[in-house]
Amino acid sequence: MTELATMEFHAQPQAGEPKPWAFPAPERGSLDNGLTVLRCHRPGQQVVAVEVLLDAPLDAEPTGLDGVATIMARAFSEGTDRHSAEEFAAELERCGATLDAHADHPGVRLSLEVPASRLAKALGLLADALRAPAFADGEVERLVRNRLDEIPHELANPSRRAAKELSKELFPAEARMSRPRQGTEETVAAIDSAAVRAFYERHVRPATATAVVVGDLTGVDLDALLGDTLGGWTGSAAEPRPVPAVSADDRGRVVIVDRPGAVQTQLLIGRTGADRHDRVWPAQVLGTYCLGGTLTSRLDRVLREEKGYTYGVRAFGQVLRSAPDGTGAAMLAISGSVDTPNTGPALEDLWTVLRKLAAEGLTDAERDVAVQNLVGVAPLKYETAAAVASTLADQVEQHLPDDFQATLYRQLAATGTVEATAAVVNAFPVDRLVTVLVGDAAQIKEPVEALGIGEVTVVAAE
Repeated sequence: MTELATMEFHAQPQAGEPKPWAFPAPERGSLDNGLTVLRCHRPGQQVVAVEVLLDAPLDAEPTGLDGVATIMARAFSEGTDRHSAEEFAAELERCGATLDAHADHPGVRLSLEVPASRLAKALGLLADALRAPAFADGEVERLVRNRLDEIPHELANPSRRAAKELSKELFPAEARMSRPRQGTEETVAAIDSAAVRAFYERHVRPATATAVVVGDLTGVDLDALLGDTLGGWTGSAAEPRPVPAVSADDRGRVVIVDRPGAVQTQLLIGRTGADRHDRVWPAQVLGTYCLGGTLTSRLDRVLREEKGYTYGVRAFGQVLRSAPDGTGAAMLAISGSVDTPNTGPALEDLWTVLRKLAAEGLTDAERDVAVQNLVGVAPLKYETAAAVASTLADQVEQHLPDDFQATLYRQLAATGTVEATAAVVNAFPVDRLVTVLVGDAAQIKEPVEALGIGEVTVVAAE
């Protein structure tokens, strides 16, 4: 008898019943210095994530100094009153921590990740960076030079160039949203350490900041730890700051950013729409996902699978600034790239998809797949502390309730096909879309004009 014949075979294991899941709920509190704190204990997540949100939005940057918020954000890790830039980096490395920072329209955000066993040391470094950043002349000058070096590369990137042009087209010239988030060569070159410190002193204070802490906090006296670190950060009381409403011009038109000889055309089609405070948001998310959120969406099915024009086209909604008073907005967009000769046919088919969607609506099958992909995989999406902390920070930044994400998943699951169809059709009306094409104008201008989707203008690539 062979060895195989003597082996025992067992039935294949079967999947068990799924455990109930909901997005983690944080505990909210504050420190004596006015810093708001959200904490979320996540057993087993030994890498703790900390997000600090500063009320230093881009529209608060002084005239002619676009980009100063970005330079300030980067300078937080370039030395303090206790450590030089090199020493600060070495101290972070010793405790296995990473510290990143960036500036966007709602404000500046610092993101720290560190093993739970080294949380105290890392929080002390973070507190030093916020409390007493050095903003040394030499370090700021180096950051400015680095940023100036980045700009030509960004302008050479077709997708970044398209995004720059779309913002310029949609928003009034005087609006900060019309200009690059990290500044232009002219404005960045004007930034020095004095400008960075002035922006810091005007906008960075604990009374208007929030810290989010997520991870396994077993055995951690977080109140004492925060009090000994971030609690030592002082500053003036909060000052009311007017927030301008978002206004945009979404008249249907086409702008070609000319790249002679380009073998591909970068597409970016967009307008502004409802943000997360609008009751239509869940249906808009669901409908937009059906349109272009995955490889099986309508746009990919036609433009990639059937026609072979592209490797992929995506539709998405990105919050620009969210406010409960209705002054916020999200960018609703479709992006992708196609080969130059098929630019006209691809746009024609894209508009056909949108028109057919308005005429016939989504199917129940499309809606069901979208719900499964958006809601069913949520537990996997939030396996790490950093993912949970980032989403909680988004909610704070966008003035949303702490249970927003948990409620959103329930709303998505309850949204019907008719609601999702109405939301996505309203989000992408065929006659109210600004189309930006980065490509060879000599080859694509005439076929695009023939489509009749809006007046066509050609601009230089810079």
